Parts: sequence; structure tokens; C-alpha cells
Amino acid sequence: MKRYRAAGVIATVVLAAAIASGPASGTSAVRIAHVAPVITGPYASLLAASTNLGPSRVSAVQLTVTLRDGARPTALIAWAGTHRLAVRWRYGDDFAIVSGSAAGIADAFGVPVHDYRGRQGQMFYASPRQPMPPRELRGDVTEVGRILSYLPHRMARPAVPLDVPRPGLTPQHLLTAYSAAPLAAAGYRGAGQTLVFYVFDGFDQRDLDMFADMWGLPRFAPVVVGGPLGPPEGEAVMDLEIAHAIAPDARLVVVNARPTLEGGGTFEKIGAMFDDAAQHYPGSVWSLSIGWGCEALVTAADVAPVRAALAAAHRRGITVFDASGDTAGLECKGGKDWSSAPGPDDVGVDTIASLPEVTSVGGTTLSTDANGRWLDEWAWVDVPMSQGSSGGVSRLFARPDYQRAVAVDRDTDHRLVPDVSAVADPFTGMQVVFGQKIRIGGGTSQAAPIWAGMAALMNEYLLDHGGRPLGDINPLLYRVAQGSRLPGFHDITLGGNAVDNPKRGYDLVTGLGSPIADNLAQNLLDAQKASSVAAGFAPGGG
Repeated sequence: MKRYRAAGVIATVVLAAAIASGPASGTSAVRIAHVAPVITGPYASLLAASTNLGPSRVSAVQLTVTLRDGARPTALIAWAGTHRLAVRWRYGDDFAIVSGSAAGIADAFGVPVHDYRGRQGQMFYASPRQPMPPRELRGDVTEVGRILSYLPHRMARPAVPLDVPRPGLTPQHLLTAYSAAPLAAAGYRGAGQTLVFYVFDGFDQRDLDMFADMWGLPRFAPVVVGGPLGPPEGEAVMDLEIAHAIAPDARLVVVNARPTLEGGGTFEKIGAMFDDAAQHYPGSVWSLSIGWGCEALVTAADVAPVRAALAAAHRRGITVFDASGDTAGLECKGGKDWSSAPGPDDVGVDTIASLPEVTSVGGTTLSTDANGRWLDEWAWVDVPMSQGSSGGVSRLFARPDYQRAVAVDRDTDHRLVPDVSAVADPFTGMQVVFGQKIRIGGGTSQAAPIWAGMAALMNEYLLDHGGRPLGDINPLLYRVAQGSRLPGFHDITLGGNAVDNPKRGYDLVTGLGSPIADNLAQNLLDAQKASSVAAGFAPGGG
């Protein structure tokens, strides 16, 4: 018997028979391989660029299955027992994890499971075929995830040219450009707010101190969760400094996300990481400038644990921003993991940034006057550097209700990204300190913490005016974009990326646009009040 705690409720799950070595993977795979299609596209490119080491001998292989509902998966547990596999399930979840030896998984699902060595020396297991729901379980299991223990991860950080013009934006310029200065002047500096950053690298406290002293801001020491961080590579430092520039009184928390990359079960680990942060920091604002691979590498079943964790986080009043990526709409390019001639397979969106529960942040080139006042803005693209704001149409997720009124030429049925945008061009970014030197920030990894910092100010404003934490902000953003008392976004219609061009209103490069923060805070309060009246309770009454 094994116990899992879910939202304060103890749920007991009987595991199937202990994992044991099953028969060799060849026989069953040959027998029913016709129901397990070969996976094509970037996934196939990853395997083709890796060395196939033959049938896997890994003792702990896992995959995710989605369920018809949140009831106890009795049939799945019984089926797994007959195949000497185990099932992990938490009360109320509409997904489960099936695990066992490589040979046992291969035999049960009728697919080969091999070990591979990637181009960067990484060792992982994978199946070139897509497992299908077992015939006996097709009434209970709705989809099966991929058998893959490695995902090409990224930090959404551009290569910054050495000749970036100085001096770049100051914190006051940034507040002025996006109309957050009136909020700051009214005393909204993030007091009582918590900003949580998920990172793969670390930071040098000396950089943070130098940044704070340079701009007359209070010194700050982030709380670190999840074990020692890796060496600084610039990403975590930029995230923290950008957010501190906007919300200097907010508490900053850094979560080490690197353990999610170790071994299989990446999305289960991400879900657990999110659950832990949500329990410790309710009402917080999260910022991610990292990624775990493009959508073409996974199925919707794979990310079910992450979606469940984000839904639970929303119920705790948490808002989540994620950088859309810096490959100009080509998030499925192989990079260091495989190489191929540019083609349609490169077009795609980041898996986590495309989740309907996440606010995806694209990138712009910003133009201001000498005092930081906004003059113009266009979609960020740098053709010689092969960089730019990513965005596009999800392959995995249906169009969420909040995007139903949005029209794009390429699609009518699926999730669209990004949702919003902010400055990402390293030629027009903000001054940051890294390696004890002044540099210019850039990439959608700059844009995401800009929005997170602005959200902290808006949360403070809302609470001060009888509102409530933003939580799942996407429905509110699209509602105020459709019609509100004040203009809340700079509508961006110039520029482009490798796939799409901006247009009036929503577009697949910059989303709804960049923030006019003071107006947006008031619009969001109006939207909260309107929804509260419709629901029959006062704005501050929960």
C-alpha cells in the first residue's frame, strides 16, 4: 500500500504487482506493432541523430496515461498487475503513471523500448513508436504518453551581441515605458507579493547587490528552494534583477528546476515541483524562462500532471508566466540534439508555454524617448542571429474558451500562443548586472519576468481596492482586451518572425500586445467586480 496526499485528502492506491523483468521486447512488439504507429517529425529526428544501443535494460521505465475521469482506475491497476507493472494514481486525478522494467513496458504496450546515446553524450530510453491504449482498457484509458526519458531543454536566452548600444533601459525607463510608473508613484512596489522563478542555472549574490546599489534599490537575497543551484549562466540573474527593478518590495523565490531533467518522468516531476511551490507560496506570481522541449516531442497525456498542478495553483490564486521562446516561431529546431535542413517540422511551440493554464509571453523591440516614454513597438526578430519572438498554434490543446473570440488565419480550433508580450530585443533591453559587469537583457526570458513583476504590482493594487489575486489571468486578459474602460495593451502591428506577422488585435507573434500597466490594473479590477456581481458575491469576499 502506498499513500498520496492530494489537496489535504489522503488517497490510498493499491499498487499492482511489484516490478519484475518481463519477457524480451521483440515478440509482442512484432505481433501488434500495426496498432502502434511510428512517431515522425522532430521526435524521429532526435532518435535518428542518437546512437541506438539496442533493447533497453532499464529497470524503471514509465509513461503517463489519461483516464476517462478521476475515479479510481481499477481496470488499469488489474491490467497492470497481469503484466507485472505498477500504477501510481492520486485521488481525483484523471491521469496515472504506469511503470515497470523496459522489457515489461515493451511487452505490455507492444512497442520496442531501446536505449540511446544522444549527440551531447546523454543516455536515455525511448520507443520509436507511439503506444496505444490497450484494447481491454479503451473504455477507461483515453490516451497514452510517449516512452521517452530525455527532452531537449532550453533557457530562453538569446546570444547577446558584444556591440549592443549602451546604456539600455533603466528601471525607471521600464516602469515609464509600460505605464507602471503611476502605480509605483502611488506606493505599489510589490509589498506583500511573492515572485517565484524556476531556473536551470544559479546566480551570484554580488551581481544582485551591484544591481540594487546601482539603481538605489533595496538589496535583496532570494530564497532558494530545491537544493544547490548550478553555476550562473545569466538567466536566473536577469530574471531576478528585472523583477526587482519593477517590484522592489516583493519577496523573490528561486526554485531549482534542474532535477526535473534527471532521468525519466520529467512532467511528473514538474507537476510535483509546481504542487510544492503552490502549497508554500499561495497567491504568488510565477515566471519561467526555461523549456522542456517542443510540443512535437510529446502527447497531451504526457503533460497531464503539469496541467493538474497548474489548475491547483490557480485555485490558490497563483498566476503563471512563461517565455514563448527565442527561435522566431521555430521551437522544434533540433539545436544541439539534431540538425536538419530548415522545413515545416521546425515550426512549433514550446510544450509548457503552450499550456492553456499558462500565460505565454512573446517578445518585442521597444522604442522610447530619452525619458522612457513609449514611442513605438514591433515584433522582435533578428534574422542574422536566427532569433525572434516565438509563437504559433498548439498541436495538442483545443482552443480554450478565453480565446474563442480570437480569429487567426492558420487555425480555428487550437490553443494560440503567445498571450501577451514585452521587450525582448537585446538592442532595446534593460541594463542588468552579470559577472559584475553591466550588460543588456534580452529574449522572451526578459519579457516573462517583466510581466511577472507587473502582475505583482497589479495584485497589490487589486487587493488594496477590494479585489483578489489575479490567479488564472488569461480569461481576464482576453476579456478586457475585447472591451474595457481604458486601453490596456499596446497593440503591435509591425515586425514579424519566421512564420507569422503581427496584425491589428491578437496575433501569433505578440499576442494581445504589451502592457499599459496602470490602465490594465484598473481594467482587471473592473472585470473582477463584474464577474463577482454576476456570481452574486462582493469582490473581496472570495
